[in-house]
Amino acid sequence: MASNAVGSERVSRIVGYKLTTGDFSNSTPNLPMRIAILAEANSANQSGLETDATEVTSAQQAGDLWGYGSPIYHIMRILRPISGGGVGGIPTVVYANAEVAGSTAKVLELTPSGVATGNGTHTVKIAGRTGIDAEFYDINIETGDTTDDITAKITDAVNNVLGSPVTAVDTTYEVQLTSKWKGLTADELTVTVDTNDNDLGITYATVSTASGSGTPDVSGALAQFGNEWNTIVINGYSTATSVMSALESFNGIPDPNNPTGRYVGTTFKPFVAVTGSTADDPSSITDARKTEVTIAIAPAPLSKGFTFEAAANMVALWSRQAQDNPHLDVAGRDYPDMPTPISIGSMANYDNRDSFVKKGCSTVDLVAGKYKVQDFVTTYHPVGEVVPQFRYCRSLIQDWNVYYGYWLRELANVVDHAIANDNDTVTASTVIKPKTWKQVLYSYADNLATRSLISDPDFMKESLTVNISTTNPDRFETFFKYKRSSFVRIASTTAEAGFNFG
Repeated sequence: MASNAVGSERVSRIVGYKLTTGDFSNSTPNLPMRIAILAEANSANQSGLETDATEVTSAQQAGDLWGYGSPIYHIMRILRPISGGGVGGIPTVVYANAEVAGSTAKVLELTPSGVATGNGTHTVKIAGRTGIDAEFYDINIETGDTTDDITAKITDAVNNVLGSPVTAVDTTYEVQLTSKWKGLTADELTVTVDTNDNDLGITYATVSTASGSGTPDVSGALAQFGNEWNTIVINGYSTATSVMSALESFNGIPDPNNPTGRYVGTTFKPFVAVTGSTADDPSSITDARKTEVTIAIAPAPLSKGFTFEAAANMVALWSRQAQDNPHLDVAGRDYPDMPTPISIGSMANYDNRDSFVKKGCSTVDLVAGKYKVQDFVTTYHPVGEVVPQFRYCRSLIQDWNVYYGYWLRELANVVDHAIANDNDTVTASTVIKPKTWKQVLYSYADNLATRSLISDPDFMKESLTVNISTTNPDRFETFFKYKRSSFVRIASTTAEAGFNFG
């Protein structure tokens, strides 16, 4: 390659030196993860609401922009906990939606009754939590406290927790608890009181006086994705049909004959929309979405926590795994921060979990008081496809990584290059020959196998064809096949025993 530090038209004596950049690495970086958060802001933050895509790096920043205690805030405190860790340096980008006209907040009334017969501590549990980030809803009961005294203490305890999802108002005889945002997700709110095994003569009753309602249209948020590759979407609106359908329509499907949405070849920036559920059996929802690859349920069966918290928990695990070790899965890992019940109902049974997966639903088990991921799958399970190609989210990450590494090599070796025949003698730079490109991809097959993203690299090499089009001289065509590497999901062992005879 000749130097062009000094133009070839120059004739006067001169010395020139030019510095260029190059990439001489033999390995390919993993596909960078990018998390998009679709969720709601507090009602108090609706004026001047920031709805443009905004990258945030902490729960505090999310609280300042969209309100402390909002769904966005709760998602961010799980992704980026104050203790550190979480998703680390993976970008988290918020696409907030304004409240829908006519939407409502959830309102609960908490009524204490009786006169305290002793001293002790009772704790309000809001959405399954006794507090947020070391700030607790503790009520210090003292002998002789009346209803008026206790309602005042409850009000202070709740309002003193900055990240609480509710505001409390003391109405003397009861405490009115109102979700800080309006929407259907607010209707998931629950409130109870834990007397810590000593009621001190006090009883508590909770009634709902208003339901949360209203689901935003997410099309405006999705339109902002543009050319950015948001690989993981946190669907903060649970299993609302309108939102799931919008996500599926926008993301499309990787159909071999007619790919759509973000799977279209000239775009190819698809995502998985992680969608939380606290239902006993979410498969009743996923079974109807057999040919879709967009939605992946993050189950937290029978939890009192919010569904968007379940989604955030799964993403906190999966995003780092996909970023650092895309050949592995999140199976066997615990949710880091999700309220758990005593029992998780149907999903505790293996036969049920097996049935749920076959219906396109992820599963967890309850182990040592934590939700442990068993299967993380999309809703994809077409009738007649014995081994669904896009069942496991891991498979999609493998496919996307294969594409990403290929794309990097294509940019460096093919795009905007002159085309030469294999037998041509060429001294010019920025030229590609079919046989040269084949050699690059042979090396890439070995690289993918080394990273355990594919198996049998020779199969990929043997399938590889590279041609100059016979109808368009400026068209360079490549085709190859590959086998995804497998992952141990079922370990089956049979041992044969007998007696020892002399």
